[in-house]
Amino acid sequence: MRRADGTRIDPEGFGAWLFDLDGVLTRTAEVHAAAWKATFDPILDAEGVSPPFDPVADYLAHVDGRPRGDGVREFLRSRGISVPEGGPDDPPGARTVAGIGASKDQRFRDVLAEDGVGVFDGALTLVRGLRAAGVATAVVSASENTRLVLDRAGIADLFDACVDGVVVKERHLAGKPAPDSYLEGARILGVAPADSAMVEDALVGVEAGRAGGFGLVVGVDHSGHAADLLAHGADVVITDLGELGRAGGG
Repeated sequence: MRRADGTRIDPEGFGAWLFDLDGVLTRTAEVHAAAWKATFDPILDAEGVSPPFDPVADYLAHVDGRPRGDGVREFLRSRGISVPEGGPDDPPGARTVAGIGASKDQRFRDVLAEDGVGVFDGALTLVRGLRAAGVATAVVSASENTRLVLDRAGIADLFDACVDGVVVKERHLAGKPAPDSYLEGARILGVAPADSAMVEDALVGVEAGRAGGFGLVVGVDHSGHAADLLAHGADVVITDLGELGRAGGG
């Protein structure tokens, strides 16, 4: 496996690997996208705004990889809609940033409860190989459901640290595309960003990796946006992380 510039990649040549969750480790990106669509479309209808939320284009451009509130603000802003911020006690259905986010979260959790969580086998091949080689691993995700998803998928024990949406809020970290969450993950693992690799499927995620000075920024493409991932900062883009797991020494 090689970088875009032709340099050979040795997965074990980094002291730590930090992974996004949805669309990288678990097959939950589509669940998030569907939950956002079910949440946003009634708002667009009520406002008389079209077209409806696109679960690929709008998801990637406005909500993928962002903290939940940022995703609400960014998408509604793109359609010229403004709502009050609201507060943490706003119930699902409230016409506020907090209430809209709560509606989306409720829909996402309902699907998890009914369908469970699928994983990407190639990603687990890579993670298990890294751990066998003594390389530290972490999950870095904007989702506040990260620990629930990891537990439902049965893979929580494969990671030494978790920086999720809850941690981002508690520690007042800036959301992606700012590098703060990934830098916090590297700090917890005790490995410098330049000696670490990070893996993302979101454009704002690879931007965060590039801004944070990570030694390797890997883009995962499951929806045909490899060129965009490279343009936003990925060193290499692959469709199956198992390719890196099988790369061994390169």
